[in-house]
Amino acid sequence: MKINLILGIILLLAITVSGQTKENINTERVWRVNFLNPAVELELPTGEYSTFSSGIGIGYDGGYPDLTYGGNGWIYIISPFLDIQQKWFYNLKKRKKKNRTTENNSGNFVSFRILTRGNSIAENVSRTSKFDFAFGPTWGIQRKIGNNFHLLFDMGPQYYFDTKGNGNVWPLMLQLNLGFDL
Repeated sequence: MKINLILGIILLLAITVSGQTKENINTERVWRVNFLNPAVELELPTGEYSTFSSGIGIGYDGGYPDLTYGGNGWIYIISPFLDIQQKWFYNLKKRKKKNRTTENNSGNFVSFRILTRGNSIAENVSRTSKFDFAFGPTWGIQRKIGNNFHLLFDMGPQYYFDTKGNGNVWPLMLQLNLGFDL
């Protein structure tokens, strides 16, 4: 039921975003290096108003309630991760009309994001499995600031699970990336 709801929302957003009229605005291929959660990311155009990004790195994250136990205070898990995201930009035309940059895919978007984390390098909790996964729809913004500085923020609900069948819904997944476009 929860998965059907998430997929229905994504379908509705995709239909809404695909209704944009054509103009000389295109998404671009962009390599990035992020430093908040150190990673290398590649964003590839999949359409005039859409991109597919994949990032791999080692980062900080908290624990999911049904997948971690023990620990006290500020919960942390430092582990390798793979983050993939299909983005549909909905305001590129509006940004262009206001003479704002759309360079390096600067715009607002809705997306479908999948995140997986591997075996922990450091943690202050115990995990039910060495690998966990999360997916869900997001809303976000990304901007090129100055010559090559990159800012991305997105948020949305997610469904998380591990390799042993534990899982649940978390109401708000947040992502903040700062880095450089190459």
